[in-house]
Amino acid sequence: MKPFSLVEFIRDTYQSSEFIPLHAPTFDGNEKKYVTETIESTFVSSVGKFVDDFERQIEAFTGSPRAVATVNGTAALHTALYMAGVERGDLVITQALTFVATCNALYHMGADPVFVDVSPVSLSLCPKAVDAYLTEYAELNDFGCVHRQTGQKIKAVVPMHTFGHPAELDELMAVCLRWKLVLVEDAAESLGSFYKGQHTGTIGDFSALSFNGNKIITTGGGGMVLCKTQASGQHVKHVTTTAKKPHPYEFYHDEPGFNYRMPNLNAALGCAQMEVIETYLQQKRYLAGLYQDFFAGSDYAFVAEPEYAQSNYWLNAVICPDKSARDTMLKETNDAGVMTRPIWQLMHRLPMFEQALRGSLAYSEFIEAHLINLPSSPADIFRV
Repeated sequence: MKPFSLVEFIRDTYQSSEFIPLHAPTFDGNEKKYVTETIESTFVSSVGKFVDDFERQIEAFTGSPRAVATVNGTAALHTALYMAGVERGDLVITQALTFVATCNALYHMGADPVFVDVSPVSLSLCPKAVDAYLTEYAELNDFGCVHRQTGQKIKAVVPMHTFGHPAELDELMAVCLRWKLVLVEDAAESLGSFYKGQHTGTIGDFSALSFNGNKIITTGGGGMVLCKTQASGQHVKHVTTTAKKPHPYEFYHDEPGFNYRMPNLNAALGCAQMEVIETYLQQKRYLAGLYQDFFAGSDYAFVAEPEYAQSNYWLNAVICPDKSARDTMLKETNDAGVMTRPIWQLMHRLPMFEQALRGSLAYSEFIEAHLINLPSSPADIFRV
């Protein structure tokens, strides 16, 4: 397969001779109407009906008992970790193959990441690798799960649903139960993805969604914490609104809180986007099918959803036969005005996390050297 044939395929698919981005937002619904309504009402900040409406829409779509809107996905994950009981000095097991926001949230909790390999099944955190690491390095005692070498508590496991493909959640949950750990899902990329019929983010104790400009739907910037119970959701709402006790005029705050409230202006965008999310998801699955057919029979392996899952195909990806082929495809597509990109650099290669504890990352390193993300914007040209 020649990289230039991929350029022609993508241009034909998008019916465009202009620059083709990796993932652009689509605004073809009530976005302008709802945003204008917030401006005319003057409720553009953290008070307004669209915040409540957006939270209820996400609850209905995901099946989460309570969803709480935040200013961005990192804030949502930070809050989820806080609610999960992660404290300064704790260890949290996660994947090195992730966007830096996963580890930034841990850093700002004062916790340290432990990097474990991803699974060939999902490209997300591998339950076998997690269990193997814990068996070798951890023990259970009166304080919980403790790292034998450092004496630090291992508090949680954080899988990130890579490109929207759900992790092996039953197996990860079994590992967490065996080792007395909390499962917190980084579901930033997986709105619209289902694990065995259940929406991602509703299986762990807490989870985080993202509505950045390049996500399935966007609020410009924004995130959401999904909670297992109404009570925990009420607490999340409290701590993300500076932990202020309701009062007509007094300012009393009963715990350290965060000013992580999503503005009504952003939530208005989200409400409009949720009205057409099913169309976006259909368009993206159709596009994924086109890519899968294009790469069939070649030396390039399209990254398809696991058998147990229905993925949103947030970002389409292909695994190249070798690093040279990857580098050639990256150069030729980008030189031709078709945006492709390599996967993120592994977290342990970054200066702030290079000293982190880690197990074998052999498959993560293979994916880092071989994978390319492909243009994945939903578009009206995909008739489904």
